[in-house]
Amino acid sequence: MSTRRVEELLVAQATSDGAGVRLMRVFGGQELSRFDPFLMLDEFGSDESSDYIGGFPSHPHRGFETVTYMLDGHMQHKDHMGNVGELKNGDVQWMTAGSGIIHSEMPQQKEGRMRGFQLWLNLAAKDKMQPASYSDISAKDIPVYQREGGYIKAIAGSLDNLQGHINKDVTEPIYLDIVIDKAPYAETFAVPDGNTVMVYVYEGSAEVNGTVVAKSRLARLSRQGGSVEIKTTDAARVLLISGKPIGEPIVHYGPFVMNSREEIEQALSDYRNGTLTRRSA
Repeated sequence: MSTRRVEELLVAQATSDGAGVRLMRVFGGQELSRFDPFLMLDEFGSDESSDYIGGFPSHPHRGFETVTYMLDGHMQHKDHMGNVGELKNGDVQWMTAGSGIIHSEMPQQKEGRMRGFQLWLNLAAKDKMQPASYSDISAKDIPVYQREGGYIKAIAGSLDNLQGHINKDVTEPIYLDIVIDKAPYAETFAVPDGNTVMVYVYEGSAEVNGTVVAKSRLARLSRQGGSVEIKTTDAARVLLISGKPIGEPIVHYGPFVMNSREEIEQALSDYRNGTLTRRSA
């Protein structure tokens, strides 16, 4: 089998979202098919409360899933179903917007560091209108695999000898946080042929299948080919994200991701009419 090559290197771009929360958009926006089944990855992180204190007031979603991974800080989730979740250091929130959810994500601290990621994962057409659901995953429940000089947190998926906390059909997402405190480190991951593979370096630098990837850069690899090898010669923190493409049309408008413009118009109409959440009330 040919070597899985790095097809694209992206640099995370500074932007803001919600009520003025400053963040880094790693990918998202145009030509989403090349990331299929993923839609967006944001990194947020600051010691300045003014960068995050506005949070993300009540807003809708339909047609996809959000995965919030909190490294540091305290964020509270509330939704129209009455769920209240407290995300603290190392916790994960997995939310399936499905047919519709209205929720907020608000800081529960007035100072100190807040840092983490939010990943958007698409749903297949047959699953987009399922009832909304929500799950809090405590840091202590996420499997941790020790490595020489570091460890791997397996948030989702099954890969080699790693078993994540969450497993999903259809998109089969893999979400690993690789933390190397003492290099050198080298490991090869047998990601299934045909799946989308991305490696994001958020501290230090790493070599991905022979390509050096610096901090705040994402390597998108070819879907066809062999394993993914990650090497570091110094301390680093790296996300390995992979999933099985859905292969359906993607129409994205703000907080809604559907398969056609007509479905987007329906979502907008449902939200305006107060019926967006009728299937998950």
